[in-house]
Amino acid sequence: MFDNLKVAFQDKSDFDLNRSYFLFLAISKPIISKLLISFLKLAMTLRLPITSIVKATVYKHFCGGIDINKSQKTIDNLWKSKIGTILDYSAEGKETEDDYNIVMHQVLESINKAKDTNKIPFTVFKPTGLTRLKLLEKMSSNTTLSIREKQEKKFFISRIEKICKNASENKVPVFIDAEESWIQDPIDKIAFEMMLKFNKNKAYIFNTIQLYRTDRYKYLEQLIKAGRSKDIYIGVKLVRGAYHEQEIHRALEKNLTCPVHTLKENTDKDYDDALELCMKNIDLVSVCAGTHNENSSKKLINLIENHNIRKDDDRIYFSQLLGMSDNISYNTSKAGFNVAKYVPYGPVKDVIPYLIRRAEENKSIAGQMGRELQNIVTEKRRRKSNKS
Repeated sequence: MFDNLKVAFQDKSDFDLNRSYFLFLAISKPIISKLLISFLKLAMTLRLPITSIVKATVYKHFCGGIDINKSQKTIDNLWKSKIGTILDYSAEGKETEDDYNIVMHQVLESINKAKDTNKIPFTVFKPTGLTRLKLLEKMSSNTTLSIREKQEKKFFISRIEKICKNASENKVPVFIDAEESWIQDPIDKIAFEMMLKFNKNKAYIFNTIQLYRTDRYKYLEQLIKAGRSKDIYIGVKLVRGAYHEQEIHRALEKNLTCPVHTLKENTDKDYDDALELCMKNIDLVSVCAGTHNENSSKKLINLIENHNIRKDDDRIYFSQLLGMSDNISYNTSKAGFNVAKYVPYGPVKDVIPYLIRRAEENKSIAGQMGRELQNIVTEKRRRKSNKS
């Protein structure tokens, strides 16, 4: 189903395809990829003038624009193929209350943008964009907060509630992104509190579940049970996970039980079982399958068909990152299913930490860069053959 590369790259010019080719060629080489990441980190530290280079290459491929309005071209281009946009303000590494309020207002602006169009079915925020990592670590450890930290926590929850309230009032579902395992507990608690307040008639608040964690399938079961008990709807975004190497390294360093699966097949099993659990509880659960895995995407398609659910049921979405797995996104959309791309945006210099993090994550995705590159090479050959 995902082999039609003409459909997958229908929105890409030959120039776009060539840029993608050289980009993924570099990323797919571990040594080159490591050198590029190191260079970007050094350039940020030394404040070297690399913005124009980054903007013309990796930023152009993976990001929508420097702000919401500048992302409109990407939004419109995706919608030509009936692929929605999930606007993701991706400025990372901020540490002041003013910065956190900027992030909050960006999310509110994206909700306002989404409320009047089908092109933007969801919005999203990352909890560490709204408060300090150290505060979340202290909240997770259940140690006593200082007076200042209690105030910070109050502001943090207030920002989240303002976003969630605005989302539900404007009928724009919002994803609460997942973080590292050691700061996830308070996020899970706050996410459920928001569901209790705003998911009474429909799932507007979605928590993100990273299925590479050994405890997350059980958490999903408990979440669904709690939803039934409290008579609310449950929204979940299912992903495999974003911090695999980091989680393993920390567990070894601190002599802790490893919180993530070390065998990929165990993550795959939990992910696919989670999809099945959601489909069995579709009367209660709305799900976004955030995956670049073809087998899991096929699994969800089969589950939708086996449960006699409409392809365009708005409780079920497929999602991939902008610039990746277009063979899944475009072919799934063409087949009539709901698809949305994560579209990061923000000032280039502010988004570089996000791009570095994504590059580091992609290094640990076995074969992903090679598959992206092979698809591009195959499409380049097809186009060349048609011209000859």
